[in-house]
This record gives sequence, structure tokens and C-alpha cells, in this order.
Amino acid sequence: MHHRKRILVSWVGHADLFGLAVAFPTTTGAVETATGKTLPKNGKPTGPVRAAMDAFEFDSVHLVADLDSKLLAALARWLGPAVSPHRVSLADPTEYAAVFAIAEALLSEVARSEDGVVPDLWISLSSGTPAMAATLVLLGKTRFPARFIQSYQGKAKEADIPFDLTLQYLPELLREPDATLQVLADKSPSDVDGFSSIVGNSTAVRLAVGRAQRAAIRDVSVLILGESGVGKELFAHAMHAASSRRNAPFVPINCAAIPQELQESELFGHLKGAFTGAVKDRDGAFQQAHGGTLFLDEFGELDLRAQAALLRALQGGPNDPPCHRTIRRVGAEKPDVVDVRVIAATNRSPQDQIARGALREDLFYRVSTISLRLPPLRERRSDIPALVDSLLIRINTQFGRGEPGYQSKSLSGAAKGFVSQHHWPGNVRQLNNVLVQAAVMSVGPVIGKSDIAAALSEVPESSIKGDLIEQPLESGFDLTRHLDDIERRFLERAREESKGVKKRATELLGLKTYQTLDGKLKRLGVPWDKP
Repeated sequence: MHHRKRILVSWVGHADLFGLAVAFPTTTGAVETATGKTLPKNGKPTGPVRAAMDAFEFDSVHLVADLDSKLLAALARWLGPAVSPHRVSLADPTEYAAVFAIAEALLSEVARSEDGVVPDLWISLSSGTPAMAATLVLLGKTRFPARFIQSYQGKAKEADIPFDLTLQYLPELLREPDATLQVLADKSPSDVDGFSSIVGNSTAVRLAVGRAQRAAIRDVSVLILGESGVGKELFAHAMHAASSRRNAPFVPINCAAIPQELQESELFGHLKGAFTGAVKDRDGAFQQAHGGTLFLDEFGELDLRAQAALLRALQGGPNDPPCHRTIRRVGAEKPDVVDVRVIAATNRSPQDQIARGALREDLFYRVSTISLRLPPLRERRSDIPALVDSLLIRINTQFGRGEPGYQSKSLSGAAKGFVSQHHWPGNVRQLNNVLVQAAVMSVGPVIGKSDIAAALSEVPESSIKGDLIEQPLESGFDLTRHLDDIERRFLERAREESKGVKKRATELLGLKTYQTLDGKLKRLGVPWDKP
């Protein structure tokens, strides 16, 4: 049995540096310069990190700080040989976005499993700014499940944080991996009942299917998160097919496409005369999905009034069955009761929407009993050849039915390589559209690399994500997402112009260290295959 390594991660705070200065007075000047403070009198050679290491045994300790490299190295030497320093560039230690990017990149690096064994991750919360501690709590309660340490007056103890968070991330550490989930992750989607329509064999897809199948067999609400075009409705339909509700209706609703004044009517129905144009009684989506599954795509686009009505429908009584929904048609005095399992989806960050008041926090938690993140195509490149084959079969079948003498199309070797290396910001939807256009415009049965390139140029990146500079400031605009898109483009350019040499790319981008580059690549999901 492999040893499960115990790892400690911590920012470096002033108290840690003061402990170093007490232990090694020759560092006092450098410490006072770094902290902007005079060394306290009667100080003790401790600090939160030293206290944590004295209280618990760790196989490795990772310290992150924006410090002079010599001072950081001296701190690491004092703390012991198991300590690894990580020097970063951080202009403002209270800026959450920058702190998050650094912490996420570091945890992604140190928390990887080895030989299938995930490490026992611990996080110290007593060093650094409040923004740093808050960010580590969020990450340690979601993507990187961890245990926490707090220190006071030279003594460290494990901190009990008595709540769990359901965020948009799939946990990357599972303290005790579920055996059933591991078995499912080893299966191709085609071998899992209900999921035969999911194409791909990558680990990311297998794990997503495994989680989806486990959620499917239970009558709980599910929130599917993922970029546009990743197949959220396809997964929702597969979950319905894998559930005991498979023979009942599956009703998909695109909430973003419903006019605001009709949202409650579309969801819950209305009575004749309830409003202008209501010429007869009408069932809403909940009534139509009775006994089955209701898929609410882009549920966060509902206005706040409709969100409140949806929340009331999802709030059952303490003794009600899990999918017991009490709804009220527009214009009705008495409620109706239906049995509906709800699967919601969004391509936005629920936390960002909650922060700007566009999404009710209580509704978010109500629909996300289980959250499922679907990977973008760039995170499952090994699936692209199989996706291309599947999409071409469908395209050839559709064209063949309506066009006598149609020659089925296939991709040349060069075209397959080109397709596999493309970033595909529009995911599977964009891939399908490009293949359709290439099939229409290509001459002969073989689609070449030039045909794919031409199809891509006809549907420029700006039409998929919007012009990154001239995007209109209107409803739905997300500044953080667009800034990430701009940064992603420059990272891709640096990769190409440096021919995959990270040191050169770091210089081209004006970054201080290649670790900063690595952090950005991981956060933004930019692959680094040499051209």
C-alpha cells in the first residue's frame, strides 16, 4: 500500500519572518525591510508555520510569498529540508483575483495524486492577509478538500470549519475515493447505462459520466456547469435515461430565450384570462414534466421574480418526497402538485451572478444539491478524433438523406491533426459547425486541412466569444470573463512565438518568473504542447 503523503501549504506572514529574525539575528535587517516593521522585543522563534510543523508531522511543506528570493530561501532553510519555497509576484495582497490565481495554481501543483494515492492536504490559515485566508478556505472546501490549521501564541491546532460549499468545481482531491466512482471512471461512457450518446474516453469525461450516473439514480436536484457548447443538455438527457424516470417526459427549457413577462407562465402554466393573450388554460413546463425530468438550461437568466417563484416550487415540506413540487399557475387560486426531478445548467459563474445580484443565493443552493462540471474540449483533446468521427457520421447521414448521390466525407490525416490541435473555444458545438461547413464546401470525399482552416476563418473567434475589445456593455457582459479571454489569447501567442519554450514565453509576456506563467496557464486552461 502506498504511503499517503501529508502536505502543508501556507502563505508567509510577518510573524513567520519575525520568527526567522529571532532565530537568526543576521536576517533582522532584511525582515524589517520586507515587513516595514521593527522586530518586536522579546520575540520568540516561532511563527504560524513553525508552530504548525511543531504540532503536526508533514512529508512536505510549501510556502508561497512575494519576497526577496534570498530571504524566502533563508526562511525555508530555517524551517527544515522538507520545505519548498514558491516565490510569486503579487502587487496587492488584498486583491482576491490575483490571490486566487496564485493559490489555485500552487494547490493544483502540489495536490496531484501519485500512483493513484491522493495526498492528505493541510492548509495553514494564520499567515498572510484576510483575502489569502478566505481564498484558501474556499479552495480547501471545494476543489482541493483539505484540513485547516490555525496558530495562536506559538501553538497550532486543527481548525474545525463546520460547513461545506457547493461550487462550480469538480473536487480534485477525494480524501477517500468512492470505490463505485473509481469503477465508473474506468468505464467508457458507452458501457454505462443511459450514457451511450456521450462520445469520448478521456479521464475527464469518464469521471464526469461516473458522477452523473451516480446522481442520476437518486431523486436529487443537479446543477450542470460548463462553457457553451460542452453538451450540458446531452448530459441532462443521459441522466434522465439512466434514472428510474426514463419512461416519463424529459422537458428541456431554455430560460434565456423566454421573454421576461412570460417566464412564470412558461414554467408553471396559466389560466384563461390571466393576462392579455391568455386565451385558454395552458400547462407549464412543470406540468408537462410530471413524473419525469425538467431541464432548466441557463436558469440564472430568469428574472428575480421568476427565481422567487421557482424557489417556492423547489422548497418541499419536511415530510414530502424529494421531487414533490407545489406550483401555482398564473391566475390560479389553488396550487397544483407535481412530481418533477429538476436538472439546471449554466455557462456562467453562479458566484459571480450572486455577487452582482443577478442570481438568488438560496435558489443556487436549492438546485445544486449535486454539482457536475463538464470539461471544455481543450481539457479532453484525446476525445477529439472520436468526436470528429461521430459528428461526421451524423453529418453524412443527414446530407445523404436529402441529396441523391451524396459522397460521404472523411478527414485527411493532416486535417485530423489540425483539428486535434485547435483550441475550440466554442467546444463541441463549434467543432460540429466547422465540420458541417467543411463538408458542404469541400470538393471530393476527403476534407483537407485547408477546408477546415477555411471553415474556421469563415466563423472567426470573435463570432464565438465576441470581439474582445469592442464587446458592447449590455446585459450579460462579464468583464472578468472577457479579460480572461484576452489573457488567454496572449498566452497562446506567446506559446507559438516562443516555440513552446517557457523561459522565452515568460520574457515575451513581461512576466517575472515562469512559475507565474505556469499559474496563468493552469488557471485559464491553456495547453502547452510545443508547436
